[in-house]
Amino acid sequence: MEIKAYSAYGEYDGCSSRATEGYVKINGVAVWRSSWCGRYSNYRGINLFLIDPFGCYVQRRRRFDTHISTTASTQLTNYVQLVNHGSIIVGVSADEATWHWDNALPGLKQIGADVSDVQHRGSFAFVARKNFPMNTVVRKVLTESQSYANPARLNARITGIELL
Repeated sequence: MEIKAYSAYGEYDGCSSRATEGYVKINGVAVWRSSWCGRYSNYRGINLFLIDPFGCYVQRRRRFDTHISTTASTQLTNYVQLVNHGSIIVGVSADEATWHWDNALPGLKQIGADVSDVQHRGSFAFVARKNFPMNTVVRKVLTESQSYANPARLNARITGIELL
């Protein structure tokens, strides 16, 4: 599995700046793509994917636009609480996820994805197993300029139900 987050950068200028893109790939095949000023839709916020660890496919995907909505932030935490014990959750930030994310942070922290130090337009990606926070792998880039230059990425191998 390959995951790459992305951030918007600078003042909104009608997309005259360089495009940035993110993705989630399973076995080399993109199952999600998103971009800022690029060729893909901008799925701003925090994107979560439930992964079947045996069949290596996305069971469910959800986007929470935590940039624009406190309600989305609360919905993310509620969603994580309802996910089944042991489920594999992949998360990736897109564009900007921090503006109204305070209510999402407890849900993310519960699964071991403490990203509370990520700043405006920073980026992050993670793979977690529900109720096994010690197995969570998180990559984060804290600032807008750092994320624009080198956004959060990670590679993970999921075999059965164990994170490697």
